[in-house]
Amino acid sequence: MTDPIRRRRALAAFAIVPILGTMLAFASPTARAQQASPPMQDIRFVVFHRPGPAWIPGKTLFEQSGVREHVGHYRQWLENGKLEMGGPHLDAGGGGMMIPVAGVGEDEARRFAAADPAVASGVLVFDVRPWLVGMHK
Repeated sequence: MTDPIRRRRALAAFAIVPILGTMLAFASPTARAQQASPPMQDIRFVVFHRPGPAWIPGKTLFEQSGVREHVGHYRQWLENGKLEMGGPHLDAGGGGMMIPVAGVGEDEARRFAAADPAVASGVLVFDVRPWLVGMHK
């Protein structure tokens, strides 16, 4: 046996759905387009690194051949104002990530990551993933 108040609320909720659908159907094309496309957002193309085929198990990140060159490569981006932050993950999985500043596109992030000496040598592999900055200070 259901609570009468809950039952009335559920019926009211079901009654609203067709009304909202009708309102959307008669909305202007501009209003529908504004609802469909979210406002401009801060999307970053984050470069994730993980151990590659030339990674030597049992050695720490900084004992791996080519990691100093990897750091130097990303320092170029930092010095050119294109890197917000980056660094290694501290868990057993290894790898790390680089977060570029707003405005660095996916193609640029992929080209730069592919030119990394540690990627070229196989010590690291990378992936670029879009990240929506949902919160910041």
